[in-house]
Amino acid sequence: MDLQLKGKTAFISGSTQGIGFAIAQNLLKEGANVVINGRTQSKVAEAVQRLQNDHPSGTVSGLAADFSKVEEVNALLESLPEIDILINNAGIFEPQAFTDITDADWFKFFEVNVLSGVRLSRHYFPKMIAKDWGRIIFISSESAVNIPEEMIHYGMTKTAQLAVSRGLAELTKGTNVTVNSVLPGPTKSEGVAEFVKQMGAANNISTEQAETNFFKDARPTSLLQRFTSVEEIANLVTYVASPLSSGTNGSALKVDGGVAKFII
Repeated sequence: MDLQLKGKTAFISGSTQGIGFAIAQNLLKEGANVVINGRTQSKVAEAVQRLQNDHPSGTVSGLAADFSKVEEVNALLESLPEIDILINNAGIFEPQAFTDITDADWFKFFEVNVLSGVRLSRHYFPKMIAKDWGRIIFISSESAVNIPEEMIHYGMTKTAQLAVSRGLAELTKGTNVTVNSVLPGPTKSEGVAEFVKQMGAANNISTEQAETNFFKDARPTSLLQRFTSVEEIANLVTYVASPLSSGTNGSALKVDGGVAKFII
C-alpha cells in the first residue's frame, strides 16, 4: 500500500531510539523527509547515521533539543519553521511511590511529557491550518486511562496529552488537518528493556521471568501477555500520519495489546 507520504516532512521528538526511532524508519521507507530529535548532538548524529545507512536514498536530518529547557525548544523551532507532520513522542517515565514524588518531579514530568507537545503544536498547528494540510500525533499511553499506581505522575501526563490532542482536533473543523493520539501499551523500547532487566536483578530472577511476572502481576489484563515491539507501534503511527487516514480525527487509538479493558 502506498501511504502517499513521499515529499512530506515529518518531525519526531525524542526519536534517537525506541518508538520514535522506529517511526522514523517507517516514514523513511514511505519516502517522507524525516527530522529526528534527541537531547544531545552526539546521540542525534549517531541516530541520523544509522538511518542513513538503512535508507541511503532517504532524506533524514536531526536537531538536538532537551524538552525540559524552553530556550532549546525555541532554538529548534527557529531552525525548523515549517513541517507537514508533527509526532509528539518525547517523554520520560520513572516508577516511584506516590509519597516520594516531589513537587519538582511533578513539574518536570509535566514540562517534558505535556508541554513539549504543547509548544511544538502551538508553533506548527497554525501553519498547517493555513496550508490546509497537516498531521499532529501525540504518543500517549494506555497509562492515560489505566493510571499506573507505581507512577501516577506519568499517568497524569499521558491523560493530559489526550485532552490537548482532542482540544486541538476541535480547531480543525472543515480542514484537512487532523490531530490524534496513539496509546501504546507496555512496549519493549530500550528504556523498558533496561527497566525489566533491573527489576529481575532486584528480585534475583531472570529478565525473562521478570517480564512474565510483570504481565501476571502489573498488567494482567494484557491479551498479548508480552511487550509490544516498537515496530508494532510505528506501523499504526505511520498510517495515522498519512493522507489515507483523513477520516480519523480527534481519536485516541489503542495499540496496547488489549491492556485497557473497554470496548471503544
